[in-house]
Order: sequence, then structure tokens, then C-alpha cells
Amino acid sequence: MNTADSLAENLFYRAVRLIEAGDVLDAEVELRLALELQPDMAEAHANLAWLLERDAHPREAERHYRRALELQPRQAQTYLNFGAMLNGQKRFAEAEAIYRHALAISPDMPAAWSNLGVLLACMKRDQEAEQCYRRALAIAPDYRTASFNLAYLLLRRGEFAEGWRCLEARTPSVSLQEKLSCPRWNGETLQGKSMLIGFEAGHGDMIQFCRYAALLKQRGARQVDILCHPGLKTLFARLSGADEIIGMDEALPHSDWDYWTLPMSLPYFFGTQYETIPATLPYLSAAPERVAHWRNLIGARDGRLRVGLAWKGNHRNENDADRALPSLAALAPLARVPAVHFFSLQKGPAAAEAAMTPALPLTDLAAGIADFDDTAAIVMQMDLVIAVDTAVAHLAGALGKPCWVLIPDYKPDWRWLADMDTSPWYPQVMRLFRQQTAGDWTTAIEDVAQALAAFAQE
Repeated sequence: MNTADSLAENLFYRAVRLIEAGDVLDAEVELRLALELQPDMAEAHANLAWLLERDAHPREAERHYRRALELQPRQAQTYLNFGAMLNGQKRFAEAEAIYRHALAISPDMPAAWSNLGVLLACMKRDQEAEQCYRRALAIAPDYRTASFNLAYLLLRRGEFAEGWRCLEARTPSVSLQEKLSCPRWNGETLQGKSMLIGFEAGHGDMIQFCRYAALLKQRGARQVDILCHPGLKTLFARLSGADEIIGMDEALPHSDWDYWTLPMSLPYFFGTQYETIPATLPYLSAAPERVAHWRNLIGARDGRLRVGLAWKGNHRNENDADRALPSLAALAPLARVPAVHFFSLQKGPAAAEAAMTPALPLTDLAAGIADFDDTAAIVMQMDLVIAVDTAVAHLAGALGKPCWVLIPDYKPDWRWLADMDTSPWYPQVMRLFRQQTAGDWTTAIEDVAQALAAFAQE
């Protein structure tokens, strides 16, 4: 090995250590230096491609992936990473070919079977996707990613028994076990025991599954406390079955609970089936003083239907680009329905669109919304809420308010099940309007406009 090759190799291994330490910027510099010295170092091309993809430089990443595979055509992991990038770009046919190439090289690679399953599920080839997940689990029964991916498929089909069990393979974003001295609940008797329901996922997830607090009390729990997003704390204070509500921005009190659990684990331990979903509505309520406050701000009724709108969700959601509307202007067809007063429930950067969309005049309430207790009080002034798949939809449902939800065609969330226009989680109050073609909301919004006209007449 000559001096240049030796130095390039040292730079490469230094970059690997930097990646492991989380210093991706310096790692990229080291990899580029290595490639200047050794342009045919396949490993450096592959790692640089991964970093570039991570930093949203897909074109350059693709060039380095392809070069890495030219140099090392039997490196299955590089095919796997490249396929994942192509899948993320919805280049499904290319991604499938790449994954199958990886499996031709390494047929016992569980990650490749699982990734291929994800791709096939995105293409609505669910039976093939399930076979891939089960093949991955046959090779590696403890491969949690495949089990989690299978859960998504099963739950969307309403196969709850196995679906909840597989969902337990998920990796929580916050590890409570490190902060608590009590064990995680595994279904033990709760008679006279205390329980902490921990923080998990987004606001909508917490709103949907906080209903199980009452069931824990029915099973004998002496105390049920909830750790949640700060914006949910005052709303949950009136939740049936809940005692103390703790915000994630607070230090955990020195309370020695008997057990802790995660909200999305509760359906599993309660053996929830389609027919036994705890769906008594409402299970949340708005604070009377805030209802009075917003009633005064919104003003007396003028004979028009009041409709609240939320057209975007949390941008950090992995499917946000598909579940959100491109802009408020997409809802302009609703403006042709007479005698309707629209109100913006939108928070975040998209809230500014409320003042910039003349095709759909609406009253913007965002400036006065401090938390979900305010949103709940506003929702209680509405006759109807129309929203994309976001926390506002779950809130309206939990409050027992009529809510219409726009569901994307691409990767619809499992909780809305498949091909249904109602939700068993929010019976009698929720209606689902499904996108017919991925990326095109035209038909779904036209359906909403026609339904709104009928609703207004009623």
C-alpha cells in the first residue's frame, strides 16, 4: 500500500469514528479528502452517499451510491441504503430492483426483506409485503424493525390481536426506564397499584390513547398519572381516570409508581379488538372559562354554519408531505357553499396562509391559541371541523364534535384502517374522505364540498 492509499484509509476510518460520534460535518470532510487521494475507494463513496442523503443532497448521493456499486457490485448494504433513498423519492420500480439485487447477493439479510416489504406496502401490494416481513422474522425472530412494520400492515387491516403484539417491537423515542425505578407494566394485577402513562409520539397519539386511563382505574389502579406534551397538560387535567398530569418540560416528581407504561401499549394489554375499542365520547372536555373566553371573542352566531379548518400537521411527521394539503388554497372549493363561516385552527408556519388566501375567506384565531385547551374551547364553538390527519382531528373526535378528516392515498396511517369512511375510535362523529390518487386532493376536496353543502342544508 502506497502512502496516498494509507492516508486515504486513515481518513476513512477517522470518518467512521466521527459518524459514530455524531459529527457528520467533519466526517464528510474526511471522506472527501479520502476520495481525493483514493478515488476508487468504494466504502468512502458509500458512506459519503449516506451522509449526503441524510443532509438532503439526493443527486450527489445517488452519484456516489452508483459509483460505490460499480466498484463493489456485491456489497448488499450499499444496495440496501441506496434502495431506501430511492423509495423515499417514490422511485418504486428502481428501488424494488435494487432491493432484489441485494437479496440475490444476501438472501438471508432480514433488513433487505423488511425494506422490500415497506416498499411493497407503499405500492399497496400488501400480501407480498406481509410475506417479506414474515420472511425477515423467520430469519431473525428478534428483528424488531420487521415486527413493527408488520404491525402497521396488520393494524391497518383491523387484525388487532397480532397487530398490537407486533407493535410492541417499536422503539420509544423517550426511554422512561432510565428515569424511573419502577418496572414497565406487563399486564400484572393493578389492584391498589399506581401507574404512570408515559409520553409517546405526537399530540394526536396521546389524545387518542389517553382514553385508556379510565380503563386502568376500572381494572383497580389506585392512581393513574400521565406524562405528556406541555401543550396537553391543562386539557388532560379533566380526563376521566387521570390523577396528576405532568408536562414533559417539568422534572419528574419523586413519586414511586408501581408501574409505568406507554399509551400505545395499552390496547395490547387490554386485548382491544375492533368491537371492544373504548369509544365512549366525549372523553375530553374544554375548560368552561376558556369556552366563555372564546365565545366572547368569536361573537354571537349570525346564522351561518361554523367550520374550523386545519390543513397541515407537524412537519416532522415522516409522511407530512403527503398527509398535509399543499396550501390552504386547496380548500377553495369549500367557499362556494353558502352560509358558512370558516375559522382557522391552524398553528405553526402554515397559519400565515389564513391572511393570504382570498379565495377562502376565514377568521384566523391562531394568535390567541396558547395550547390544546384553547383549541378545545374553539372547537366547542364549531359546528364542524375539517382537518387533515393531525392532532386537531383527534381532539375534535375526543370532544365528540363532528369532524371530517382528509386521508392521503400514500401511506395512510394504520389507525384509519383500510377503505373505511368512518372511524371506530370516534363513532358517530368522524367521517373520512380518502384521496383517490396519491398527491391529488381534488376529488376528495370536491367530495367534502358537496358533503358540506348537504350538512349546511341540514
